[in-house]
Amino acid sequence: MSANDVFRAEVAAWMREHLIGRFACLQHRGGPGDEEFEPELRKQWERELAAGGWTCVGWPVEYGCRGLSIEQQVIFHEEYARAGGPGRMGHIGEGLIGPTLIRYGTPEQKARFLPDIVAGRVYWAQGYSEPNAGSDLANVQTRAERQGDGSWRVSGQKIWTSLAHESEWIFVVARSEPGSRGGKGLSFLLLPLAQPGIEIRPIRQLGGGSEFNEVFFDGAIADAQSLVGAPGEGWKVAMSLLEAERGVSTLGQQMRFAHEFDCVVAAAKAQGRDRDPAIRDRIAQAAIGLRTLRYNALRTLAGEATSLGREALIYKYYWSNWHRDLGKLAMDVLGEAADTPSDDPLIRPLQQLFFFSRADTIYGGTNEIQLNLIAERGLGMPREPRPVA
Repeated sequence: MSANDVFRAEVAAWMREHLIGRFACLQHRGGPGDEEFEPELRKQWERELAAGGWTCVGWPVEYGCRGLSIEQQVIFHEEYARAGGPGRMGHIGEGLIGPTLIRYGTPEQKARFLPDIVAGRVYWAQGYSEPNAGSDLANVQTRAERQGDGSWRVSGQKIWTSLAHESEWIFVVARSEPGSRGGKGLSFLLLPLAQPGIEIRPIRQLGGGSEFNEVFFDGAIADAQSLVGAPGEGWKVAMSLLEAERGVSTLGQQMRFAHEFDCVVAAAKAQGRDRDPAIRDRIAQAAIGLRTLRYNALRTLAGEATSLGREALIYKYYWSNWHRDLGKLAMDVLGEAADTPSDDPLIRPLQQLFFFSRADTIYGGTNEIQLNLIAERGLGMPREPRPVA
């Protein structure tokens, strides 16, 4: 066996030995559209992972992590998903703010925040989107005013903030230079959520859950040591964080997609729809699309492309459309059984898939914005001038 085969067997064995007992109910739960499932137990699972050295596996060893190669990180994420590992409560800390602090944080910030992320003790929320700044993130209007003691007073609103009600900290992109526009004059701040001046309101979703929130800031305070980068450099820091968002964990995402695909096939067989030529054709197209996603992700990682690379630019557009179509296929496979809310283990996951995948082509950049990025940055096409009013 190769070293990678041995490592793959190690990950698989650890998952078999630990995703049992009180954690067994977490298998294949807690993903998108299901993030309200057993949050406290999933936090305990995060600490179980940490005790085994399986959090932040790609971070450098100097932060108490494994420092795995890209290839080994892919193996870990694949085996985690293959075993039915639950949705990660610590994803935003581990996959987004952690790598950003490693790159841009001060030594004091790294010492203050990274150990709790690695240990699964503290959870983070992402304060990017606003009611008028979703795909057009540079239009953020949340304000940050520098105080005499060097702290920042933050006022404004963020929206679609995943698991803010389960988090202790939030990182926020805010406009710190009055009169600035676009990506200029923004700062990147870290704020504790348990303080006066912050209100979290849940947003009820189509599937019945409310893992998303609105977060209102009314004079909330970020201390002087909680600015990441220099004042006005928030856009650069924010874009670096988004590069991390589309990194190696996408292979784990695809393993979750593969599990959902298998559920659709199982439902088609149970409903006798696998003999329908039209359904069979759509299942075949879904299988081809899933394989295409995997090879494109491997190509991206092999070339060490950033989120601005051509391979990475097309990834979000492709997977979001593929996943939305899989949700439609799931409902057509279930037929009338899809119309009634159900706890049936064959039906409920597919209903969740359908409801949540309706948003896939909107969040993280709408299809229209993604196509603009592909045209402008991937194909070098000129930006169309906006008409003068």
